[in-house]
Amino acid sequence: MSTDADATARAEQQRLQLELLRRARAGAARRSPAAPADRAPAPGRPPLSRAQRRMWLMERLGGAGDSYHVPFATRVRGPFDPAALATALHALVVRHTILRTCYGEEAGEPFQEVLPAPAAIAVPVVEADAAEAPALLREEAARPFDLAVGEAVRARVLRHAEQDHTVLLTFHHIAIDGGSLDTVADELAALYTAATDGSGPPLSDAPPQYADHARREHEGIPGLRAELDRWSALLADAAPPRLPAPRPSEASATDGAAAVHTVPLAPALPDALRALGAEHRATLFAVSLTAAFAALHRLTGDDDLVIGVAGTHRTGAAMRGLVGLCVNTLPVRVDVSGDPSFAHLLHRVRDALLDAQRHRHIPFDLALERLGATARGADGTALVRVTCDVLGEPTVLRLPDTSAEYVDVPTGGAKFTLSYALALGAGEPPAALVQFDRDALDEAAAEATVRDYAALLDAAAADPELALSQVPGFGTPHDRAQDPAEAEPSAALPAGEDAHPAVQVLRAHPQVADALVVQAEGGRPVAYAMLSDSAGPSGNELLGLLRRSLPAASVPAAVTVLDALPRTPGGLPGAPAPAVLSGPRAAAVTEGFAALLGRTPPPDGDFFELGGHSLVAVQLAERLRTGLGLPLTGLDVLQARTPRALTALLDERAAEQSAAKAAARPARSRATRPGTVLVTGATGGVGAFVLRELAARGRPVLALARPESAHLIAAEGVDVVEGDLTDLAGLRDAVADADAVVHAASTFTRPEVDLAAMEAMVGAWRGGPFVFVSSVDAYGHPHAQRVVEESPSREPLSPYGRAKAECEAMVLRAAGTDGRGGASAVRSPIVWGAHERLREQLRWGALGTLYQAAVRGEVIEVPRPGIAGHPWYGAAWVHAAALARAVTECLDRPMHGVANAVSGHVSWRDLAQDLTDLLGTDAEVRESDAVPRDLDHRWHYDSHRLARPLRPRPGEDRRSVLAEMIGGMTDGSA
Repeated sequence: MSTDADATARAEQQRLQLELLRRARAGAARRSPAAPADRAPAPGRPPLSRAQRRMWLMERLGGAGDSYHVPFATRVRGPFDPAALATALHALVVRHTILRTCYGEEAGEPFQEVLPAPAAIAVPVVEADAAEAPALLREEAARPFDLAVGEAVRARVLRHAEQDHTVLLTFHHIAIDGGSLDTVADELAALYTAATDGSGPPLSDAPPQYADHARREHEGIPGLRAELDRWSALLADAAPPRLPAPRPSEASATDGAAAVHTVPLAPALPDALRALGAEHRATLFAVSLTAAFAALHRLTGDDDLVIGVAGTHRTGAAMRGLVGLCVNTLPVRVDVSGDPSFAHLLHRVRDALLDAQRHRHIPFDLALERLGATARGADGTALVRVTCDVLGEPTVLRLPDTSAEYVDVPTGGAKFTLSYALALGAGEPPAALVQFDRDALDEAAAEATVRDYAALLDAAAADPELALSQVPGFGTPHDRAQDPAEAEPSAALPAGEDAHPAVQVLRAHPQVADALVVQAEGGRPVAYAMLSDSAGPSGNELLGLLRRSLPAASVPAAVTVLDALPRTPGGLPGAPAPAVLSGPRAAAVTEGFAALLGRTPPPDGDFFELGGHSLVAVQLAERLRTGLGLPLTGLDVLQARTPRALTALLDERAAEQSAAKAAARPARSRATRPGTVLVTGATGGVGAFVLRELAARGRPVLALARPESAHLIAAEGVDVVEGDLTDLAGLRDAVADADAVVHAASTFTRPEVDLAAMEAMVGAWRGGPFVFVSSVDAYGHPHAQRVVEESPSREPLSPYGRAKAECEAMVLRAAGTDGRGGASAVRSPIVWGAHERLREQLRWGALGTLYQAAVRGEVIEVPRPGIAGHPWYGAAWVHAAALARAVTECLDRPMHGVANAVSGHVSWRDLAQDLTDLLGTDAEVRESDAVPRDLDHRWHYDSHRLARPLRPRPGEDRRSVLAEMIGGMTDGSA
């Protein structure tokens, strides 16, 4: 008779069998011959392709959200093996290097770098019923990517029933496009099949690699000069379409998400449109594009229009099977004047489209750079803000013995202001569709234009010779929802008169109680707004509204939000607008403009007219954010545009930051939470273990974390304060709110930031102990093989080690003065523990060469003992939990100096053998007479002062912690 215990035993046995099968597959994948894609890359870091550069800039500008995430989801019904999918996905990442490429910046220019293949790709499985699935898929697709660490694809599986799953792969657009998705789906299915039936590697041909394409494109750009001149000349006087802006009440209610409106079409209509196109030597896409031009003409009233279409660099046999971003925007410029018939307009569109396609190999952003400020409207909008496409059957993942159903996972923002599309999905009725940005386009106008688009497609099929004015409802353009914009400000109006169009627009905003415009003598006007409540829009947001709603001549230089509006200019701050900006933030802005644009700007000089572009906006934002410690993005720079407006924005944010800190401070009850410990670096590997140890001891914690990471550490007894090492004012306030400090944060690569942060913290430290988690790198290169605690530093010191030593000196000098408590500098070596950040350091940090060689089963060469007169080569290490105990011990018993925190030492040979054994590879370890820079380490560090808390506990030996770290990587846990 079966019992619950029997069932449990059988389930456990099945789980173990599946786990053994998965490990066997993973081992087979690691031991198989290297895929052709792993051939040695060309020397040097490849540049970014122009398409990648656009994606990188959009990420760096900020505000893109998940607009450039590419979710690929399929409902799979039938037998499905998540472990086989993990094996297949790992093989795909090995095969296509673009899926394991990271992106960095050097001297202001981005570069890409191919990383070694990871040991495995995690495929988490989550139990979820069908009703929960949409929200879970949307949440997963929206999770941000970190392009700096090479994250371009991730997976998640929702299990609805034993044979009912939804498989979601989320890519970043920088690594994939529509053409790539088809390749990925086909290859992943083949690799999955091989993983399930054990048939061996199914894909033998070496695919082309994207880095080679990027190099070829980069090398070919100088030869495009003549064609680029002609292409730029064709667009020289083009302007963005004048789209109806949302009414203020609509704009304030949006959440930045894209909206979609559809109109169903007759099932026979696509075939009729294909026949129409064939009759006029045009494709179905050209017919759809013609309808889009006609609909846009009615929406805007403009005759000279530009619509962007997607082109591709993916041509020829050499590009077949290439995974990567190969799209190129093609601007199609058409004259819609003269009331043409649809057929006549189709000929114009067809010819313009062919002309654009002849230039598809020229990256569009090169033309934009050539055009400069003329490629934007007076309000700063981009030339291509409207696009058109024909949407076919979506790609799905077809796995053996299963059915596949496409699952739509919407992403947040719209890439363009307005996009027309003819949707032709298999099994679905055809539809006319528009997607639009609700922050930039009037909702009623979007609804009207999709109806117009659908009506035009119908009319074209019925009578293509009918003039556009004769199509029902097409007599005149729609009323544009920008009434105030049509009126230029009258020179006869006195300064501050209510009739100024900016006043009308501002007062129409539902959260603005009153507004005033003051005309400065000889300069641009300045606007002031009084909000209905304190939670309304910022001055910069209101300025953006004015730019969208008014002609350039009517837009004030800045909008300042006030608590009340004096009725005389003398009572207004900043009125009249000064000819020279003043103040520390104004000086930083002016200096930044001058340094990056090559000339000192006037207060109201336009960023684009001064030669600015997206990369300069990113560089200026980073310069100001770092220098001033205020939040700022490249998108803020592009929206503010002038030094005066940007300074006003920074002043506004400084005031908001101060007000938020002042409001937050009384909320902390020091009387009820005595002994609060501030922990910096709380989301890092060391900080996480320190938090855990403090919680175990019942100590209340104030944890410093970046806003995007704050949710990772929120827990009982942990208060989170948002900030980082660049926010010096925030650091000072956080230290002032704490009774003790554990400073575990570090930039690793920016010593000047680390030093400035320590100076700010020490300056604010007024009581209690201070523990600084330092590094043995502060010793430099001691003469002796055994390093006694508090031994002096010896050159050469790395910049990282020197910064650690200088930070130690700062805090130790301040200890015991002005009521401060004792200080401890805890120098740690390599830290090991079950935390994702520490796993990443094992993979890619100082020991990355050993780990990656062990993963690939390659020969591992380590220095032979005795070389260069050194009897031993290896590394010191500490378990993260032991280090946390030592740090916490210093809170109660300060060291009043330097102490080492070391769990043990391991030779490179023993460590390499450990890694090989634990990874299950056949890597051979050889001793060599060469001493690579990463392995030139030969010191043993005493750690007597903290011996008690460092005493190892069960599971804290070297082999156990390495096994736990590696197991977490291969199993996708932690």
